[in-house]
Amino acid sequence: MTGFARSSGSVDGYSWNWEAKSVNGKGLDVRCRLPQGFEEVDVEARTATGKAFKRGNFNLILTIQETSQQSQYQINRALLDQLVETAKELQVDLDGFDKPSLDGLFAVRGVIEQVTESDDEAELTARKKEVLGGLKEVLSSLAQNRLDEGLRIGEVLFDQLDAIIKLCQQAEKIAALQPENIREKLNQQIAELLEAVPSLPEERLAQEAAVLMTKADVREELDRLQAHIEAAKDLMDGGGVIGRRLDFLCQEFNREANTLCSKAADVELSKIGLELKAVIEQYREQVQNIE
Repeated sequence: MTGFARSSGSVDGYSWNWEAKSVNGKGLDVRCRLPQGFEEVDVEARTATGKAFKRGNFNLILTIQETSQQSQYQINRALLDQLVETAKELQVDLDGFDKPSLDGLFAVRGVIEQVTESDDEAELTARKKEVLGGLKEVLSSLAQNRLDEGLRIGEVLFDQLDAIIKLCQQAEKIAALQPENIREKLNQQIAELLEAVPSLPEERLAQEAAVLMTKADVREELDRLQAHIEAAKDLMDGGGVIGRRLDFLCQEFNREANTLCSKAADVELSKIGLELKAVIEQYREQVQNIE
């Protein structure tokens, strides 16, 4: 299920911004992109997301920006010296290797560091607490966003189930006549066969005809399909985390529809079977959006 939410705030001369995005996924996958100095928030962000959601791919992005004028910058001489030495070695080893520019060296992450005068333990703790509060807010907003989308998808799913039910009802009417139609055709074929080959045992032919009629009867498949439909409706009425169970029922829908198509001895019944498979596939695609 897709969703997007944003949360922002400020504390101690810093502004922060959370962005949360989610897309469909079979399991739960959480990815965090955090600024330097907030790495420890990663575990708490993943844990909070796992408690709020059970399924989907999530991207959490935290950005921090200083709003006060207290910051200063310093050069990480150890890193800069290491880069310069590496560049010298490459100049020796690789003919034509250009000497790195100062701009290029300063562009390497970590060479220029921001230093603040007020980064004591108490302020860092307060800042982290504020950021985690924003995380809770953005996850709550994302959950509401996904809930709203789920309600819209639910309406579509109920409409598709109604379409499947109507097709089943049409199939039932044809299926009720199918055994008698098959019986008449088989009796006619048996009579023609006995006339051509009188020595054939009539009783054995009648038994084989009965077996063929039983195999061609699709009413059992239709009964099971409607039972699966009722189970899907009950799940959707109950709400909660139902995506995986609906996905399983879709497999059962398809199983019965495939059997119906293979056993159908009537052109109209075959058409209905194909329509059923098409609607079931549409239903299955929408179910992938449900947590």
